[in-house]
Amino acid sequence: MKTAFVTTIVMSMMVFTNAFATGADEPEFRLLWSNGAPEALGDKDADKPGVWVYPATKNPNGAAVIICPGGGYAIHATDHEGVQPAKYFNRIGVTAFVLRYRLSPYRHPIPLQDAQRALRLVRASAGEFGIDPHRVGIMGFSAGGHLTSTALTHFDAGDATAENAIDKQSCRPDFGILGYPVISFVADYAHKGSAKNLLGDKATDEQLQSLSNDTQVTKDTPPVFLFHTSEDTGVPPENSLAFYAACHKAGVPAELHIYQQGPHGVGLANEHPALGQWIHAAGTWLTQSGLLTTGKRQPVAGMIKQKGEPLKFGTVAFKPDDVNAPVGWAMVRNGQFSIAANAGPVPGKYHVAVTDMGAVAPGPTVDDAKLSPAEVVFEITEGSNELSIDLP
Repeated sequence: MKTAFVTTIVMSMMVFTNAFATGADEPEFRLLWSNGAPEALGDKDADKPGVWVYPATKNPNGAAVIICPGGGYAIHATDHEGVQPAKYFNRIGVTAFVLRYRLSPYRHPIPLQDAQRALRLVRASAGEFGIDPHRVGIMGFSAGGHLTSTALTHFDAGDATAENAIDKQSCRPDFGILGYPVISFVADYAHKGSAKNLLGDKATDEQLQSLSNDTQVTKDTPPVFLFHTSEDTGVPPENSLAFYAACHKAGVPAELHIYQQGPHGVGLANEHPALGQWIHAAGTWLTQSGLLTTGKRQPVAGMIKQKGEPLKFGTVAFKPDDVNAPVGWAMVRNGQFSIAANAGPVPGKYHVAVTDMGAVAPGPTVDDAKLSPAEVVFEITEGSNELSIDLP
């Protein structure tokens, strides 16, 4: 009886979790080409690329993301690498689109054309979806991460002379999120299955190199967030390391998280206390990158004193009332701090929090890393912002 009772509880929890993840309402499916996709091999669902639309119905902030599930270019892991992330993004005000792109026997560049078309379609329909066409990103897992990294490094500005409004749109994403992505087709850690399904048995060295996307990063590549695990043997973390290193070298803003535990294909890693935090880190990255607000970031500089003396060593944070706005943050040395515009806050009201990190001395100091009891309210405006305060 006890075993049956526990089983019933577990099954009930599974049903509840699944209902929470997928939602009660069926999402709308929107074809990428209403009159049939170019180079379609048939008339089945697999020949009809499109997106499932997950609108942000509560507190939408205008940002959007297209999600590319993984599956080695052979299947779509649509639930744990599509629907579940979409629901998370909805909760932080981001409209999500889960992409059904064409798979093997379709070959490159067909999947890329589908991803690019999705970016153009979403931008062309920005008014309908209630989004900002300048804050449309793309996300992918595993082979979907390869497709995402391809879209991040292979794009165009659209055809301004096209008759179709969709074709006029740029297919350059405004940001990218990569989860344990396939990146290289030429390194010793390359995922050969994805390469074969995408390029066939007779791929040339030139094709393999052109789709090893760490070699395709330029200064025009959009900002990127990456996560991987050390235990991933299916798609080793060297893939993410290589892409991050290429972004860093090119001056592209990038953030990389490598978690100790977790095999390939973890999705959201629900209930794992460490790995399960990656999606929240991605959401924070979006906020801190200024991608969840329309405000333009502003520079801030100034002087912070304590009891009439410059604060020797500490930090200052500008914390916004708007949850979608980035926090402005800087180190304070000898009272002075400076935040450049590309890392600054957007116009609005901010609470200024100062942390005293203690004196820099050749030995232990007293009261290191204490938070100042005073909090100052400061209004950030367009243009240069100067703050000078003397804390008790």
